[in-house]
Amino acid sequence: MTDVPTATGIVDSAALGRTLMHEHVFVLTPDVQANHDEWDEEAAVRDAVAKLSELATAGYDTIVDPTVIGLGRYVPRVMRVAQEVDLAVIVATGVYTYDTAPFYFRHRGPGLLPDLPDPMIDMFIRDLTIGIPGTDGVRAAFLKCAIDEAGMTPDVERIMRAVARAHRATGAPITVHTHPASKSGLEVHRVLSSEGVDPARVVLGHSGDTSDTDHLVELADLGYILGMDRFGVDAIAPVEQRVRVVVDLAARGYADRMVLSQDAACYFDWLDPAFAGAMPNWNYLHIERDVLPALREAGVSEVQIDQMLVDNPRRYFENVDAY
Repeated sequence: MTDVPTATGIVDSAALGRTLMHEHVFVLTPDVQANHDEWDEEAAVRDAVAKLSELATAGYDTIVDPTVIGLGRYVPRVMRVAQEVDLAVIVATGVYTYDTAPFYFRHRGPGLLPDLPDPMIDMFIRDLTIGIPGTDGVRAAFLKCAIDEAGMTPDVERIMRAVARAHRATGAPITVHTHPASKSGLEVHRVLSSEGVDPARVVLGHSGDTSDTDHLVELADLGYILGMDRFGVDAIAPVEQRVRVVVDLAARGYADRMVLSQDAACYFDWLDPAFAGAMPNWNYLHIERDVLPALREAGVSEVQIDQMLVDNPRRYFENVDAY
C-alpha cells in the first residue's frame, strides 16, 4: 500500500477503487480565455461538479487527470471541483507538446549560455515532492509528456528525458501521450529505456487508437501498460474497434497490461462545441454504459474488468521509491 496524493489530500492506494486512468477536468488555452467572453468560471465549476458527481454515483472512485503545462493546468480550479465531489482526482506534472517546448523553456537550460540544468526537472520534482504553487501543498502523483505524429523532435525528447529524470529522482510513474499509428511507443521505449525507466512504471496513452494488436502486444511484452483510454473519441476509432482490441488482448492474456478511460473533459476549448457534439459517446459515462456491457458480451470476465479498472491503476501508483 502506498500514499497517493490527490487534489483533496492523501489516499491509500488500496482505496483508489474503480479508476479511470486518463480523464481531464478542464483543458484550456488560458491566454485565449482571458481575452474572450466565453469563459464563465463559476458556471464551468458547477458543470464540472455535476458531471463528476454523476460519475461517482455510477460507481467510480478515482479519476487520473493528466493535464499539465501546455493543456492549461490550473490545479486550484480542479481543487474547487474535487472538494465538492465524492471522487478522488489525481493530478499530474509535466509538459505537453507535439513538437516544440513552450517559449518559457526555449532559452533556459542545457546547451545555452550559460549552460545550466534543465529547469523542467526541478519544476517536476517540486510538484511531486513539495507541492504545486497556489495549492497549499497539493502534490502531483505522476508525470506526463507526449509524442505525436511529428515524432521524436529535439524538444519532445528533451521533455521526455526531463520526465524520466524526475521519475528516477522521485519514483513517480509516467504517462505518455502516444501516436500508435506511427508506432511512437517504440521511440518512447528508446528514450525511456536509455534513462533507466522500468516500462512497468509507464502508461502508453491512446494505445487503443490502433487496431494493430500485434504491435500492442510488442509493447506490452516490453512491460508497458497500454492506455485503452479514448473510448468515445469515435472520430479516431469507433467503439466497436476499440472494444475488439481490448477483447483480443484480454483473450491473449494481457488484461493485466491495460487500463481504461475516455480522455473526456468537463470543458475542452480546443474543439468547437459543434464538433464535439458530433461525438455523443465522448463523456465520462461511456465506459460504464456502453463499453463494459460490450466487453462482457464478448467474453471479458469480471476479473479481467477489475484488473483494468482497479488492480492495474493501483499497481501503477504503488512501489514509487526513487532509484
